[in-house]
Amino acid sequence: MLNVALPKGRLGEKVYAMFESAGYECPSIKENNRKLIFENPDKQVRYFWVKPSDVAIYVERGAADIGVAGKDILLEYSPDVYELLDLNLGKCRMAVAAPVDFEDDGQKTLKVATKFTNIAAKYYASIGREIDIIKLNGSIEIAPILKLSDVIVDIVETGTTLKENNLEVKSTIVPISARLISNKSSFKFKGTDIEKIVESIKNQVNNND
Repeated sequence: MLNVALPKGRLGEKVYAMFESAGYECPSIKENNRKLIFENPDKQVRYFWVKPSDVAIYVERGAADIGVAGKDILLEYSPDVYELLDLNLGKCRMAVAAPVDFEDDGQKTLKVATKFTNIAAKYYASIGREIDIIKLNGSIEIAPILKLSDVIVDIVETGTTLKENNLEVKSTIVPISARLISNKSSFKFKGTDIEKIVESIKNQVNNND
């Protein structure tokens, strides 16, 4: 049985559709219920819905053989997994944003509010900028407005929320999209099955380009 961790929400539904097209369908997943685990013994596959930010943990720890996680999660937490494929879904970018009139003159320590402390730290270390990181979990956009921070590091999709709060992207750190990942031990023992899925999904990604 191949265990697959899917991120809850629209992204997970798109990902499941790809697995379905690859021949790993599980009809019960489409039923209107609150179940979290679904399996199809004929296809030897079991799916379960988890919070997107938890997928990598399930895969790293072996509760799932494969799963789909955002590149932001992989960069932030560096889980010990194999990254097999860029699914070209959930595309956005990790960016530095600040009030429209903000200019970093480099004179003082830059205050950076973010959920992604590791990504922010690595980015600013790479450009040799001294920063003070403020870790937040909620709406990051409010931090520079209330002068808690100078800038924010966050995921930007359309930029609408930034615009509405008089903020703008100052620089892009890295593009983000959903990635198919695998548990390292599972890849050793179930490699043939996993590679078959990767191949089929890769064809779908290429055809959608």
